[in-house]
Amino acid sequence: MTAQAAAAPVALHRVLPPEEAARANFYALLARLVNAPPDGALLHRISGAGPLEAAGEPDLARAWRELVAASSVMDADAAAQEHEALFATMGKQVVAIYAGAYTGAPAVEHPRVRIRADLVALGLAPRPGATEPEDHLGGLLEVMRVLVGGGAGRDAATLAEQRRFFQAHVGPAAGRFFAALARAEPANYYRKVAALGAAFVALEAESFSLD
Repeated sequence: MTAQAAAAPVALHRVLPPEEAARANFYALLARLVNAPPDGALLHRISGAGPLEAAGEPDLARAWRELVAASSVMDADAAAQEHEALFATMGKQVVAIYAGAYTGAPAVEHPRVRIRADLVALGLAPRPGATEPEDHLGGLLEVMRVLVGGGAGRDAATLAEQRRFFQAHVGPAAGRFFAALARAEPANYYRKVAALGAAFVALEAESFSLD
């Protein structure tokens, strides 16, 4: 992967090579946009970002360019209403936000059980006060950000550890999630988010399959 954000919208905990910093920032941004709608400050930061240096990655570069353009005209209140319409937890969600909805959740071993065990093995404990299940896709994307970019008190995970977690828990669900998001009737700004997520996750899956 060679994409590099000209103005990364999310700060990192570690100084990383540019390619790894770009990967961590994509995970961080996607996690942030899944977990909560963008506020005015985040929309401003995205809209002010430059193009990607993404030779050979036209889908990612185009999706980023379109998200930047959409962010420049998006209103924070409208983004909040759209996020609520898509992911509201009261009743049936328009777009399921849990990995188990896309990978299946057998009664014997729900995906959350496997995710929980892998998080423990990686030394990643739930945040204090966290209430979302382990297969929440925003949380899984945030785990990948930590594995790629490190965090407070920890270095980045090895590429093998990143690959294992991605292929076990993120790759099988995230592509289907972003496809569902792109098709959802309430999606407007979030169609741009979905396009960026789909392009990035596909690139990650391809890269991990080659390493």
